[in-house]
Amino acid sequence: MSARATATSPAAARGNERKRPSGGSGRVRLTPRASILLFAVFIVAVFAVAPMRAYLVQRSELEGLQRQATQLEQQNTELERRIADLNDPSTLERLARECLGMVKPGEIAFVPIPKGRAPTLPDCG
Repeated sequence: MSARATATSPAAARGNERKRPSGGSGRVRLTPRASILLFAVFIVAVFAVAPMRAYLVQRSELEGLQRQATQLEQQNTELERRIADLNDPSTLERLARECLGMVKPGEIAFVPIPKGRAPTLPDCG
């Protein structure tokens, strides 16, 4: 072996010293640059909490409004069907006869009364 192969350069010796733990404490040292970065991340996190909370509140509000819109669309469909039903002449005649007791000219109206109790009214809703 040559003397050159066994000799170490000062740079290599310094590199080996950096890899070894200093003082044996094993503690991580916080540099000024790292502390500034950590502080900046903390500030960003603090200022991000309020917008994130507002976003989550608005998202849940939007889901509730979408459910309400779906229910209202179903009610509108049912009401449109009811309007179409009430515009039918046969439905109007049936309601006039059952609910209002109306008869055509020349007809005789009979109202059956059950024994011992009052007559029941038809559902005219």
